[in-house]
Amino acid sequence: MMKKTALVIAFALGSFAFAQKAQSFDSSNYSINIPEGWKSTNDSDIINIFPTSEIGAITISEYHDLDLPKAEMKKFILALYQSKEEEQKVKENKGKKGYTEYFYEYFDEKEKLFWITRAFQKDKDLYLVSINCGQKYWNGNYMNLFNETFNSFKIKK
Repeated sequence: MMKKTALVIAFALGSFAFAQKAQSFDSSNYSINIPEGWKSTNDSDIINIFPTSEIGAITISEYHDLDLPKAEMKKFILALYQSKEEEQKVKENKGKKGYTEYFYEYFDEKEKLFWITRAFQKDKDLYLVSINCGQKYWNGNYMNLFNETFNSFKIKK
């Protein structure tokens, strides 16, 4: 029993220590955690978050007053990648705070890049959050860091 308790405490402290290594990027509309040592840039309100090795990036863009009908959203996401896949490959869920969340994974054979996109749409607001990462790096620690960062994206409103 004592070993089990010590193991749970060690795990909790390890998780807490890891959580402390991320810094938060806050905009007025959303927040995302950035792993320690990673960089972020703001290029005309398009945020890029990436490891110093630049083997991939998370890109966040937000649009307001965008008249994109919900019925066209899946086509829009596929068009971002010039993908010929069927619309059902883009998953749709009712998200938090009234947003519809879309999820799409794409592998670019030519560039050997993995792309993972989450889009959040509500009325005329749209947030696009995507990962791109070179195929040879999409494993182990990089994959975990990209996914943890990607999943830490939170809309404030």
